[in-house]
Amino acid sequence: MEQLLGEMTLVEKLGQMTMLAASLVVTGPPGPDNPATKVRQGRVGGLLNTWGHDEIREAQRVALEETRLKIPLYFGVDVLHGHRTIYPIPLAEACAFDRDLWRRTARESADEATRDGIQMTFAPMLDVCRDPRWGRISECAGEDGYINAEYARAKVLGFQSDNDHPHRRMMGVAKHFVAYGAVMQGRDYAQVDVSERALAEIYLPPFKAAVEAGVGGIMPSFTDLAGVAMSAHRALLHDLLRVQWGFNGVIISDYNAIAELIHHGVAADLMDAAVLALRAGIDIDMMAGAYEEGLPLALERGLVHIDEIDSCVRRVLMMKEAMGLFEDPYRGLEKQSPGPDTLPHHRASARDAARRSLVLIKNDSDLLPLPRSTKRIAAIGPLADKQSELMGPWCMAGDEREAIGFLQGLREVFAQSDISHVQGAVVDGPSDAQMIAAAVTTTQASDVVILCLGEDRQHCGEAASRTKPEPPECQLELARAIVATGTPLVLVLATSRPWIIPQWLIDGSQSILLAMFGGTEAGRATADILIGDYNPSARLSISWPVNTGQIPVFYNMRNTGRPHDPNNGFSTNFLDAPINANWLFGDGLSYSRYELGDLRVDVATMDETSTIHLAIDVVNAGKQAGEATVFLFIHDPVAQVTRPLIEIKDFVKTMLNAGQSKTLRFTLNADQLRYPGLDLQPRLDDGRIDVIVGTSARAGDQKRVSIEMRRKMRV
Repeated sequence: MEQLLGEMTLVEKLGQMTMLAASLVVTGPPGPDNPATKVRQGRVGGLLNTWGHDEIREAQRVALEETRLKIPLYFGVDVLHGHRTIYPIPLAEACAFDRDLWRRTARESADEATRDGIQMTFAPMLDVCRDPRWGRISECAGEDGYINAEYARAKVLGFQSDNDHPHRRMMGVAKHFVAYGAVMQGRDYAQVDVSERALAEIYLPPFKAAVEAGVGGIMPSFTDLAGVAMSAHRALLHDLLRVQWGFNGVIISDYNAIAELIHHGVAADLMDAAVLALRAGIDIDMMAGAYEEGLPLALERGLVHIDEIDSCVRRVLMMKEAMGLFEDPYRGLEKQSPGPDTLPHHRASARDAARRSLVLIKNDSDLLPLPRSTKRIAAIGPLADKQSELMGPWCMAGDEREAIGFLQGLREVFAQSDISHVQGAVVDGPSDAQMIAAAVTTTQASDVVILCLGEDRQHCGEAASRTKPEPPECQLELARAIVATGTPLVLVLATSRPWIIPQWLIDGSQSILLAMFGGTEAGRATADILIGDYNPSARLSISWPVNTGQIPVFYNMRNTGRPHDPNNGFSTNFLDAPINANWLFGDGLSYSRYELGDLRVDVATMDETSTIHLAIDVVNAGKQAGEATVFLFIHDPVAQVTRPLIEIKDFVKTMLNAGQSKTLRFTLNADQLRYPGLDLQPRLDDGRIDVIVGTSARAGDQKRVSIEMRRKMRV
């Protein structure tokens, strides 16, 4: 490696620090018309947004046969929730609260992507978000830092470690470091201004978990943080990430982000931008051309040293060596792209993932599951037969023709029923009275109506912020007409984010399924739940607001000096809305009912070296086997700083037959009770700690015990 580094010219070194986009998909401003020319000149180290046997093989051939040093390229793509087989969007998959599932879908995604020549994914996305106006909320694991940290560990291990065959492993790049999910007004690329405490407690833990799991790359955010642009943030990228956390992988800029330091107003030109990014610790410049153009002049002027450049190049070469590219530049590449015919077990896995991710949030009078004998079913709505939308954003290699929509899923599982379909409305646009009238007629002639509302997936993801995350008026007009028929109504919502749902629609729906975007097998998975072949088990990973004015609303808010009291007008409150969300983190129903016994703890006191063991019995009091999700929370009632009323520390899932009881066990150690003190250093206090176990974050679904912390020494 050092010999190769010593043979490189400055142009070739800067080439290894440059990543260019190919032309299969567009994920940012346009780049060079012909990246192949730059590859021949040794001015490119890797390509993004290309895949497939012919494309990858030809690009790699140019690097190996037509360049002086014959250094292989690496290839990166946003494999965020699947490659050819598309799994539920991360916000939905997080609702499964299933670490094994998260790892499995990452492993299968890597299996497919590497067959298409990809060695790097720009995932997992770890931007904790509490604002559904932000389009990229669909890419994260919800509102809680701990859940995002657990998701980070699972995804990194699934991408990078789980496959027994090294050439089927794919390097993860955790993004976007850090607090991108807190953009002002939920507006993409906007400024971020959060407290040091919020950084420590909410936004940094997922990235630390990714580093601890061995993630190969980190991508800084486009944004600034309290006025410091992340692409130039040495204190976080170098001092925290490299020095304190010991991260030794590569740091890759986001698309054109180094050049955008000029727009941030901290760099006068590309040379300034390149110097700031290099000094901050960024190894690879994606699509800005800043390193190639700016660093030679910076070297001449003594603004940077060649050793700084060499350190970056060394990390890039070590990354390629770890990928196995020097040994086999075509590692994993197959002539036939993976798909449902070559990897059919991935389709079955995607169906299972979608079922486990779908949240049943309302089921009055046990309308669901529908009897198999149901004669007449109306499938109504703009998303009823729109399978392409169910794939969601960031499914670049997915083929929408292979996706299964709600209508097809219904027809497959309710094969003996008469299923009528009327669109009723467009996804987003003007209302059509004739379409609505046809939908009403069909609904009135049916025993039950499945009303499928949702979003256009092009209005989700990056650069897709909305001031009103709610159904378009054309869909609401359709819904009003369907509710007015009085036909039993199942509302299915296919969205990328929490939606503001009007109360009349909630009240007018007997059952509500929050399907979000379930991927390739979304239609079959939803039908499995409608007919009862799968007992829903998912719980919300994010709260759904009553209205936009509540945003942000989340489960683990802190108490105030004047806590909410409906009988006290001078307590924290709204005049025109409740303070709680419509549906809270952890909410979700099943066709079974899970009852908790008393919470038991082996010892009532602990110190800073202790681990306590908790046990609780859970019984399936329903008539159908199902999977129970149980959460472990804590509350510190007296601390140096105000603590949340409840904060999650663990979760488990267990399968229970009808009538079966199991004892679930948790462990809790002193480190899990620490919090950032006034100096933001981990702190542990003497005194009472409330330990809470429940099936949701709601007080009525919980059991509590108290323990006493007695430290042996001041910590």
